[in-house]
Amino acid sequence: MSKTFRISSLRIVGVFAVAAMVSAAFAPAQSTSPSTESSSNPSYLLADGGPDGASGAPAGSAGGGDEGSSHRGFGRHGIPGTFTGEVGGGFNAPIGNDLPYITWGGNFTVGAGLRFSKQFSLLGEFQFLGNKLPGAFIAAGGGQGGNAHIISITAAPVIDLFPKRTNSIYLTGGGGYYHKSTNFTVQECCDFYGYPVNVTANSFTSNQVGASLGFGLSHKMGGLYGDGKSQLFAEARYLFIHTPAITETDGLGATELIPVTVGLRF
Repeated sequence: MSKTFRISSLRIVGVFAVAAMVSAAFAPAQSTSPSTESSSNPSYLLADGGPDGASGAPAGSAGGGDEGSSHRGFGRHGIPGTFTGEVGGGFNAPIGNDLPYITWGGNFTVGAGLRFSKQFSLLGEFQFLGNKLPGAFIAAGGGQGGNAHIISITAAPVIDLFPKRTNSIYLTGGGGYYHKSTNFTVQECCDFYGYPVNVTANSFTSNQVGASLGFGLSHKMGGLYGDGKSQLFAEARYLFIHTPAITETDGLGATELIPVTVGLRF
């Protein structure tokens, strides 16, 4: 009996030992399986806002959106606005003090600046105005012909009253530097081909400040519904230049003109 009992005891111990070894062998596989399965499926990282979620496209696009919104209304290099320019020409009508000393003439205008919005632009303008002198005034000055030239460099705001319409009305004006020269000419003989030539016999100039104020009509060109950036325009301004009085040697008193200009603004 004692021998049989010993054999049975050994068998029982052996069975428990094998079971323990099997359990020990399978325990690591079972403990590592969840981590292996989790690492193969990164959805838990996205759900918890892990590294992939934090550095993904949504966060990047949100940052890009903020940066883009902070630069709205700005052109290249951070300039607050877009480039705009103009070119035009027309005629000038004298009024007020100038009637005895100047007649009708022509003008040429070119400008460039910034469009801050659809409604407001600011341009720097260069303008040349050329007018003739009345016959009586020329005779009094001892000449046979004459002219008055005005060159200006000014700052000119443009305010569009109806920026969403194809045809609109705008206000404009501005002020700056004006140079005026009045010239009396006589004919002398002769040029290389034997023709009489006009020679300046007397001239006086002045430099002063001036200002203008007026309005215009514009028509947008291009675009599907005539909403392009280029515009045809026609405008009239009242121009006042504080030239020296006629009793002085370099002026004829205040200069007043109505320049009427037709051109293209882009």
